[in-house]
Amino acid sequence: MTRIDFYSNSESPLHTVCQLAAKAFSQGIPVAVFSPDAELARSADRLLWTFQATSFVPHCLAQEKIAAETPVVIISRVEEARHDGLLMNLGEECPPAFSRFNRLIEVVGRQEEERRLARLRWRFYKERGYEVNHVDLGNSGVG
Repeated sequence: MTRIDFYSNSESPLHTVCQLAAKAFSQGIPVAVFSPDAELARSADRLLWTFQATSFVPHCLAQEKIAAETPVVIISRVEEARHDGLLMNLGEECPPAFSRFNRLIEVVGRQEEERRLARLRWRFYKERGYEVNHVDLGNSGVG
């Protein structure tokens, strides 16, 4: 069953996703970053190039020719993921077919609307029997 982790109180959810993707990459875990919004996907792509001054996270958009060989791929449809490792959700709703992945990460910002939508996703997962874990980034120094 998919492991689901919510990271809440992120100052910048996009930056947090980049940090978590970099950590997963360093551990050899393939990452699919799900963004149904094209502009948000481009923002994630840009930030992955620049968020660390001294290291690099190999990544690309799913439409690029190198996507099959790239450890971190930004996807707009779950079908574009070429693995079942880690899915990170940048969408406002539960990603379709999330249960095919070993792990799903939801990053939640501090805005009330983000928190409201995250509560709906949390409830969706719990009602279907998934164990949902929580990390409060406001207390961790990350995010």
